[in-house]
Amino acid sequence: MGIAVAGMDFLSDRASMMREALQKSQTITDNVVSILGSFDSRLSALETAMRPTQIRTHAIRKAHENIDKSLKSAEVILAQFDLSRQAEAKILKGPHEDLEGYLGAIDQLRSNIRFFSSNKNFKNSEGVINHSNTLLAKAISKLEDEFKQRLNSYSKPIEPDRLFDGLPNSLRPSSGSPGNQGEPGGRGPSHNHSEHQNVDLETAVYTPPTLIPPRIIPLLHDLAKQMVRAGHNQQLLKIYKETRSLVLEESLRKLGVEKLGKDDVQKMQWEVLEAKIGNWIHFMRIAVKLLFAGERKVCDEMFEGFDSLSDQCFAEVTASSVSVLLSFGEAIARSKRSPEKLFVLLDMYEIMRELHSEIETIFKGKACNEIRESALGLTKRLAQTAQETFGDFEEAVEKDATKTAVLDGTVHPLTSYVINYVKFLFDYQSTLTQLFQEFETGDGKVSQLASVTMRIMQALQTNLDGKSKQYRDPALTHLFLMNNIHYMVRSVRRSEAKDLLGDDWVQIHRRIVQQHANQYKRNAWQKILQCLSIQGLTSSGGGSSVGDGGNSSGVSRALIKDRFKIFNMQFEELHQRQSQWTVPDTELRESLRLAVAEVLLPAYRSFLKRFGPLVENGKNPQKYVKYTAEDLERMLGEFFEGKNINEPKR
Repeated sequence: MGIAVAGMDFLSDRASMMREALQKSQTITDNVVSILGSFDSRLSALETAMRPTQIRTHAIRKAHENIDKSLKSAEVILAQFDLSRQAEAKILKGPHEDLEGYLGAIDQLRSNIRFFSSNKNFKNSEGVINHSNTLLAKAISKLEDEFKQRLNSYSKPIEPDRLFDGLPNSLRPSSGSPGNQGEPGGRGPSHNHSEHQNVDLETAVYTPPTLIPPRIIPLLHDLAKQMVRAGHNQQLLKIYKETRSLVLEESLRKLGVEKLGKDDVQKMQWEVLEAKIGNWIHFMRIAVKLLFAGERKVCDEMFEGFDSLSDQCFAEVTASSVSVLLSFGEAIARSKRSPEKLFVLLDMYEIMRELHSEIETIFKGKACNEIRESALGLTKRLAQTAQETFGDFEEAVEKDATKTAVLDGTVHPLTSYVINYVKFLFDYQSTLTQLFQEFETGDGKVSQLASVTMRIMQALQTNLDGKSKQYRDPALTHLFLMNNIHYMVRSVRRSEAKDLLGDDWVQIHRRIVQQHANQYKRNAWQKILQCLSIQGLTSSGGGSSVGDGGNSSGVSRALIKDRFKIFNMQFEELHQRQSQWTVPDTELRESLRLAVAEVLLPAYRSFLKRFGPLVENGKNPQKYVKYTAEDLERMLGEFFEGKNINEPKR
């Protein structure tokens, strides 16, 4: 019991102590709250008091920042002014002594203009910009002068020897005129054309000359670049054209290029004109492959990055020179057509075809359109004129009315001319095939050449048939046709024409030759062979006859004498006349003599053996039996030699 009371007292005491503690804690809390409330009020008052100071401090800080920015801006502006003064000093000094520094000063001046244009709030920006633009204009003007001076200084005409050094060996002149690759001939083709040579030329290496030193090109490029940036394209184009075009024209003039038109061409003798055409072909190669190629390289390097300007400059520089070259070709293509011009037209057509791809490459771009079209137009005009000349030739052969007398029946000049003409055509097979393709459609282009060739040969035969009728002696008519057609056959067999005309043509015309040879024998020897026949030798009442039991039984001696006299007279007449006739081909001549001998000599030997004794036993036998068979054979060996009538007998 006592323990329980004691426990209760203890708990009561503890509870009292806790109440006291709580009361103290509440009092402290209230005091703290009161104090904190007092602090809040004082802090608010302090903050209110400090605000003006904070505002002034922020303003001062901003002012310092603005001052720093202004100082920095001023430094940049002052630096720009300093750079501008330096650039101005270099520009006023001029570009001649320090071109790279001058170009750098122009770049700096442009930079200054951009700077002040983007800082228009600067008080004097407008004045600075105007001053800089004025200075820049003066600088570009001086650049133009410098560009012109340097371009002029390093632009020199190219001497012919330097150009020839860039040619392949086969085209380098050894002596005389550079283009004189053939010697002027007579009526027929005179040059030495070879399609094999053309193939070699297609793979030949050409080395364009250095027109402007490589070390100068970058400087000129930099000058041009500045002028383009300043918008002075037209001034640049004018300077470049005036300088380079004159140099190019002078290079061609030194080479030998002349400005010739249609009237000049019409007045020239053919030999002179032919030589000039040969030169023109050579000049075209040199101009395109060396001079124009070199000029294109200079343009591309000098105006790198400005393709349209490069094309325009190149077109302007070369226009006059190209015109001079093409105008001569046009004059030839439009001049009066004649057979001898066909081969030079084909040569000219060939060179234009050869240069076509290079012209398309070198004269690239819109600015060169007119030049490319002019070159292509000339190529087509040459092809057309060549084809028309071909047609003219065929017609001229058939209608040739030359009165050239071929008294000895030999090969007519027309025949040799036409055959030589046709043989030369086969040096141009691929060219003619290409030419036919310009105007024809369909397959078999080579057969077209064969067809044209056959028509020419037929036209020649037709003309020869007409010319053969000039002869009064039918034997000479056939000898003439035999000679001429044999010449045609032999020439065809020995040339590429055989492959084109074919074996059938050759065989047919060989038979024609043989037919004329047979006709000659029939007309020339039939009458004299009748003297050696026994027909009509029976005895007649007016003369004595001899009967010896031999073959001459019942034959009149008088008739035999008469036969021998007639034979001698006719043979001597034939010998005199036909010794003046000509069979120029040795093989044909011997063959014809043999054919005559094979008919005449056996008949004469038989007649002499059978009837000779009748005469030999009478008076003056040598008056009738004047020749032995061996004499006749020897005299036949003098036939067809073309002897002059006044030449002594051999």
